[in-house]
Amino acid sequence: MAKRPKAKEQRRFGEVLVPRPKYQRIVEKRPYPPGEHGREQQYRRGRQSDYARQLEEKQKLAFIYNIRDRQMRRYFKRALKQKGVTGDNLLRLLERRLDNIVYRAGYAATIWAARQLVSHRHVLVDGKRVNIPSYLVEPGQTIQIHEKMQRNPQILQWMEEAGAPPPYLSVDRDNFTATLERLPEREEIPVPVEEQLIVEYYVRRV
Repeated sequence: MAKRPKAKEQRRFGEVLVPRPKYQRIVEKRPYPPGEHGREQQYRRGRQSDYARQLEEKQKLAFIYNIRDRQMRRYFKRALKQKGVTGDNLLRLLERRLDNIVYRAGYAATIWAARQLVSHRHVLVDGKRVNIPSYLVEPGQTIQIHEKMQRNPQILQWMEEAGAPPPYLSVDRDNFTATLERLPEREEIPVPVEEQLIVEYYVRRV
């Protein structure tokens, strides 16, 4: 997945996928895809084929969780083998990623900032440093920001700006910790995607 400016990516999808004021302003000001023919493309979105819609939903999900297509395919195969609804299983797996837990807990402003915190060994899982953003946190495990980073001005600012954590996370911001209490329900996962379209995209390609 090539790196592109975050605002341009969201304009391409026509919606704000990263809830930050600057992205909200940009998408509202220019509610059409970037590029020379962006305004024209805005009016063609209603005529998308089924494949185009499936592909776009898959790309949106990859953008939201900051993962590559190869990783997404692996998550889908794993979700397919689990009991229950495949789309729900896929979202639960992504939601359990360590970088995402750090982000949902309010210790990073974006998933990209959370990935950097994890990669730079600033996050502990049950007291042990883990520097793998894709590490899957299990219910009952606790993550913590390393003591050396607890006075970091950016992290302190992010914590002040962060909203309430999702109900499946128990967050103690005084101690810079968060515990995954249980697996999330679909309605608790704040991602604006139609996961069934993603399932339809992959089911023919696995």
